[in-house]
Amino acid sequence: MKWYVQVLKKYAVFSGRAHRTEFWMFFLFNFIISFGLGLIEVILGEVTNTNQSVLSTIYSLAVLIPNLAVGVRRMHDTDHSGWWLIVPVVNLVFAVTKGTEGENRFGPPPQL
Repeated sequence: MKWYVQVLKKYAVFSGRAHRTEFWMFFLFNFIISFGLGLIEVILGEVTNTNQSVLSTIYSLAVLIPNLAVGVRRMHDTDHSGWWLIVPVVNLVFAVTKGTEGENRFGPPPQL
């Protein structure tokens, strides 16, 4: 959970680098929370006979910027521009790749 909170504390920080653990733990907690909200919405939708997904929409908008920021910092850790997030397959390869050892053009290595 500390990784999730750490990313939220760096809400709109697009500079610097993010370790693989930071990126993937944020992804995991984000997935779990989204799944839980979706489950709550399904249950509430059955009870109230509505088909609205307000909770998921609000949550998705709230974590959009931190999600982009941690993705850009993850690309920086592999010594690539944050614009690689636009290319779906390539950014996944970079996200699972080990970051560069030592300092690169985006700054010192991230602390665990």
